[in-house]
Amino acid sequence: MKATTKVLRTRFSPETRFDLTPRPAVPFRGTQETELERLKTRLLLEHLHSTSEPGLYAPIRRAANEAAAIAWTQPYALLLLPVLLEEKIAEARQRHRRQLRVWRDSHELLKAVA
Repeated sequence: MKATTKVLRTRFSPETRFDLTPRPAVPFRGTQETELERLKTRLLLEHLHSTSEPGLYAPIRRAANEAAAIAWTQPYALLLLPVLLEEKIAEARQRHRRQLRVWRDSHELLKAVA
């Protein structure tokens, strides 16, 4: 081990500071959310009023909620919602018809067995 030591003089540069203003990760879209909800409600009521089958009310409501949730993730949610809602409601109607057909067929099979 060496017996001599060398003293080092530390020199620091002047402190540098930056003024940073935090920015939100996602832009505030509160007014768009309200408009999206209004549009969803208006379109949903139109579809519910044009539906004569009460068994479709819940699937149509679910379709509207799904369409709004998907549309919200896109930059142009208000433009996208009507198209998505039409697609989701068409899927819900098709699923409902399929379920009715399965129920009717299984009911007929049960009658034949009994």
